[in-house]
Formats: sequence, structure tokens, C-alpha cells
Amino acid sequence: MQNSKLFNSELAAKAEKLGQLPEEWLSQIYAEKYFKLFVPTKLGGLGCTLPEALKIEEKLAKLDGSLGWTVTLCAGAAWFVGFMDKSVRQDIFPNKKLCFAGSGFVGGKADKIGENYLISGSWTYASGALHASHLTANCEIFEDGKALLDKKGNPVIKAFVLDRKDVEILDGWNYMGMIATGSHAFRCENLSVSQNRCFEILPEKAQLTAPVYQYPFLQFAETTLAANILGISLHLKELIEQSFWKRHEYRKYDKKHLSYFQDLLSKQDKKLQKLQGEFYGQVNSSWLELEQKGKITVSRLKKVSKVSRKLTQKCREINGKLYPFSGLEAAKTHTELNRVWRDFNTVGQHALLIFPF
Repeated sequence: MQNSKLFNSELAAKAEKLGQLPEEWLSQIYAEKYFKLFVPTKLGGLGCTLPEALKIEEKLAKLDGSLGWTVTLCAGAAWFVGFMDKSVRQDIFPNKKLCFAGSGFVGGKADKIGENYLISGSWTYASGALHASHLTANCEIFEDGKALLDKKGNPVIKAFVLDRKDVEILDGWNYMGMIATGSHAFRCENLSVSQNRCFEILPEKAQLTAPVYQYPFLQFAETTLAANILGISLHLKELIEQSFWKRHEYRKYDKKHLSYFQDLLSKQDKKLQKLQGEFYGQVNSSWLELEQKGKITVSRLKKVSKVSRKLTQKCREINGKLYPFSGLEAAKTHTELNRVWRDFNTVGQHALLIFPF
């Protein structure tokens, strides 16, 4: 992060008012290629491994929740480059201001008619939609009006790359936190899309050979989200500590109270450090397996999922124990502390990380 000073609380407050990342941040993100964390260097990306990218995402999330989350989700959508047709890769990804936004929601139908697909639908929670150059959309597949089913009788689902100019952004992000992610919905109707814009997110369907495209999507998503949870929690812990000592200046807590808070803070700090170590330990082990053996064992993948969920659950507990010591400062809606608290309690609701198992 060459210019981390640019990612400051003043611009974070501006971002929240705008409801999207400000131009100052976007310019730096494009310059440092954060939206292309997983894009090969030959296509203008950083070509990061998963462990490398997680460290970047955690640091950005610690600077600001919406910043880290938007980069994570947009870089995650651009990770699909590994599954796209060569002609699409070469046409789209060299763009220096490329930004993918996407939705995991299956909100559309794609009817294959001749050489093209006719797509209609609406998709929710596309973080970064307001400055995206492209969007990805999951659709049920039809052929000449007839639904295609797999061997088990389930609808066939495929993803598509859509140009920003071809979709309508819908105002659908009205939540208390992560406001600057601009995670709006989008829609299109009877949009004709060439079949080379269609792709499937399966290891065996990968078009590029780098190990990162063989990392299973579920654990890829869980780890990138958990890294954000960790970053926001580290930020929140620091702000709570600062608020407590600021209150102490005029409240003058006695030694008993000070000792209690210091002991509590020390214990929670150690817990966070331990969780951080366990999390990256499992991720690094899974990455080593992938590089050395070409795949990750089921048991290791289960451990990666478990540690990602455990980290999220424990961060909730740690933040809950420390939060009361921040005082009413945390309840002032315009403060940095309140914004970070709202961000944590918004992102912590993500369906992938609610359950501890």
C-alpha cells in the first residue's frame, strides 16, 4: 500500500455521504490494481496468490470497512477471469479502470437462441455497482424457451459478463453500515449477449492454469469475507481503546476500573492475535497443498471453512465485550467509531458466516 495515508477517516466520512468510494480512493485503487488482485500480470493485474490477497484485503478493511469490502468483492468478481473465454479476457481485462461488480443471487433467465443468449432479470447486492465497468450475473439457462436441467433434475445455472452500459442500477442498498460499498441491485430486460460472455465457476472449467483458479469458490469466498471481518474488528478495537482513554481524561477512573479494562483489553487482543494466526495458518496450509499436489483435501477445506466461521463468531464476542467501554461516543452517528461499529454489524450478517459450522 504505497499511499495508505490517502485512506483516512476524513475520506471515509466523505465516502459514506457519497454512498460510494470517492474518486480519491478509486484513483489509488486503479493505480495499485487492487480491483485486479487475482488477474494475471499479463492482463494488467497483480496475479496474487490467495494468502497474499487476504493480507491486502485485511489491511484495507482495517483502514475502512467499505473500502476493504468493495475491493474484496470487486476483486473477487474479477477472479472469474480464470473461467472466461480467451476472447473476453483479452477484450475486457487490459482496461486500467476495470472494475467488476457481481451478485451471487440467481436472479435472471438466459434463453439461448441461435448464437446468443437473451437475458432478463434483476440481481441484488452488487458491491461497487456505481463505479463498475462490468457486472456478473447468475442465470437459469433455457434453450429456445425450454429450461435446461442437469442430471439430477435441477436447473442449469451459468454466469454472464454484462457491460455496465447495458444494465440499470437500482437503488437497493439502504442499510445502517457499509454504506460506501454502494451494494445496489441491477437489472436488464431482453438483453442479447454473445455466448462467449457465458462461464461456469468450477475448477474443471478453469481456462487459466494458475493455482488460484483451482481454489474452491466456497472457501475462497469464506476466507476473503473473514479477512474483512478481522480487519474491521482490529480497527474497532483500536477506536474503543482510544475512546476509553479519552473518557478517562475527564472521568478519572480509579485504579480498580483501569486495571479491569486493561486486563480485558489484553485478553481480547491476545484472542484476536491467536485467531489471526489460526486463520492464516489454515489458509497457508491449504495453499501449500494446492501448489504441491494440485488439489486440496476435503478435510483441509473443512478446516478452512471452520476457522473462517470461528474467526467471525469470536470477533462478534470480542467486539461485544469491548464495545460498552467506548461510551456514548460510539452512539454518535457522525463519529468514526460509530461508523466502524455499524460496518461490523452489517458485514457480520453475511449468510456465509452466520453459523459457526
